[in-house]
Amino acid sequence: MSNVFNSLSGRILTPSGWINGTIAFDQRIHTIGHDAAVAGNRALTILPGFIDLHVHGAAGTDIMEGGDAGAVVARTHARHGTTSLLGTTLTAREPAIRRALEGLAGVIAARPAGGARMLGVHLEGPFLNIHRLGAQPPDVMVASLAQVQALNAIAPIRVLTMAPEVPDHLELIPALRGMGIRVQIGHSAGTYDDGVAALNAGATGFTHLFNGMTGTDHHAPGMAAAALAHAEYAEIIPDLQHVQPGVIRAALRAIPRLYGVTDATSATGMPDGEYALGTQRVFKCQGCVRLATGSLAGSVLTMDQALRNFVGLGLDLADASNRLSRYPADYLDEMERGRLQPGAWADIVVLDEALHPVAVYVEGEAIPLNNAETQNP
Repeated sequence: MSNVFNSLSGRILTPSGWINGTIAFDQRIHTIGHDAAVAGNRALTILPGFIDLHVHGAAGTDIMEGGDAGAVVARTHARHGTTSLLGTTLTAREPAIRRALEGLAGVIAARPAGGARMLGVHLEGPFLNIHRLGAQPPDVMVASLAQVQALNAIAPIRVLTMAPEVPDHLELIPALRGMGIRVQIGHSAGTYDDGVAALNAGATGFTHLFNGMTGTDHHAPGMAAAALAHAEYAEIIPDLQHVQPGVIRAALRAIPRLYGVTDATSATGMPDGEYALGTQRVFKCQGCVRLATGSLAGSVLTMDQALRNFVGLGLDLADASNRLSRYPADYLDEMERGRLQPGAWADIVVLDEALHPVAVYVEGEAIPLNNAETQNP
């Protein structure tokens, strides 16, 4: 084995805090050490690569297209510091879901050159409540264990979004958890009590908190209230459009390991115009994506912008980083990702003073960056 390592010097975020030093790595991190020669305040910032557990598309490409869509999405998001992700489906008829998973299977098995590591699938549809679809198409189904097992055999499902109040769904949660799938509550018209029951049955998170679920009415609390009262983990879209900043701050205080996702669509990194979100037509304008009705329909967020948004909300940089790297890694039990320490995968993002990526490494591979796109998604 070669003993030649790449190295980076700067202000490094380690699991035990910041150090000014040098990190040496090949595919994995070899050493991290203090270096007195590294300047403090003006040094480059070196963080764990971002981990996005909810990604539908980018660069004009939608995961539901199947084929090489996953590779396009993985390469595009890698340029913004995302070093691993889950390819995320939409509600659709089963043949379309199978086609999407067949396309993702190859990307999961072999990381595309220049792309992020696809860790598996987030099956966001079709096991949702038809009354809380948001931008999802209306092809909902009632889940069965046999159906999930058949889909999981095509490509590994790491996260599955489900409306637990739909008949038979609550009883299915323990079996899904036994398969190693994280069940998330989302696109749900259920009550607070339904949410608590789902958590007690083994559900572990909430999909894009506050969006696509019942809320926090103090007389009739819903799923969002159950999350604030009981959740250890939940995902949130920090584009400052899906959730108002004050509400994000409230969730940050209530949920210990609230983590950010992009819910990015095919419009990410593209000019204003019309794009696909599964079978839906969506429109990018003024930094967001909407259906023709005006309803929000995913986002054009990238994880580097999510970091800057969290910092803009008042989070210190280490906390913001944890919510985009370490917590999602912990949620999936990916203990060799989401942290910079010897033996971990060399998934690294290097930022300038304005928190824009100047270098990204995925498992030690340097990712070519398009600086104009990186700074203006």
